Amino acid sequence: MNGMASDHNTSSQEEYLPHYLQKEDPFASKLSREADIIAGFYLTVIGILSTLGNGYVIFMSSRRKKKLRPAEIMTVNLAVCDLGISVAGKPFSIISFFSHRWVFGWMGCRWYGWAGFFFGCGSLITMTAVSLDRYLKICHLSYGNWLKRHHVFICLAIIWAYATFWATVPFAGVGSYAPEPFGTSCTLDWWLVQASVAGQAFILSILFFCLIFPTAVIVFSYVKIILKVKSSTKEVAHYDTRIQNSHILEIKLTKVAMLICAGFLIAWIPYAVVSVWSAFGQPDSVPIQFSVVPTLLAKSAAMYNPIIYQVIDCKFACCRSGGLKTLQKISLRKSR
Repeated sequence: MNGMASDHNTSSQEEYLPHYLQKEDPFASKLSREADIIAGFYLTVIGILSTLGNGYVIFMSSRRKKKLRPAEIMTVNLAVCDLGISVAGKPFSIISFFSHRWVFGWMGCRWYGWAGFFFGCGSLITMTAVSLDRYLKICHLSYGNWLKRHHVFICLAIIWAYATFWATVPFAGVGSYAPEPFGTSCTLDWWLVQASVAGQAFILSILFFCLIFPTAVIVFSYVKIILKVKSSTKEVAHYDTRIQNSHILEIKLTKVAMLICAGFLIAWIPYAVVSVWSAFGQPDSVPIQFSVVPTLLAKSAAMYNPIIYQVIDCKFACCRSGGLKTLQKISLRKSR
């Protein structure tokens, strides 16, 4: 009986044939040449703006590296991750789109997939750490006082180790990197869920630890910030104009926090939904022309992240000198 079950499992796995092995050339573009050219120009613009924006953040920060506050150090790390995506990944996809096929072979595919996942995961976990930092400093002011530079460097070491682990796991035989359905880009082999139970466990682990859990932390942090600011409105209404003006800064801070949540969700959730849909659904359940749009949208996140975080950092600088101290005084008065 065990032998029959083993033969059945083996035969069911042999029946599975991923999309990139169903044709002789897995790297041939499945899009029209015109669509590839448009995608190539789009990524070129995104890549240039992302490189300039993140490079500017890193350059300006390096000039005052000894004076960087903990929140600014995290912003620099986010810029490094986004710059890595732009420099190590986008040239490969841009050349391939203009060439109407992936031209770097399997080695280049695996490198591109690893680099995209490594820097993308690092960027997401950095945003998670930043959201927790903002949450502690807004909702638990006492915690913000002991968050020092050496705590941030420990956090950075954890972020890079976390991203390295999950990006390198596929090379240990647990997963792999493979061409996208449209042929001119590479990503995690989401289609392993149809091959074996081990593949399903790997993909589900990736989804939870590299998407669902960080997203939940980000959403929780900013929702708590919004609730904190709303609850402080009634308290501030009874104080003088100076305190009310400080509270206006908190309202502006809340809007920026909402912008960060919206930007993250708009950029990455569609790609995650399409990836899960194509992985767990029937073969070819996602039209190829439709699958390329979320991929291009996700690649744009590296362009506007530094802009958003520079804005929120300025808001925090204002609030740190007035708004947060005011709220702390209000809390002390209430406790007395």
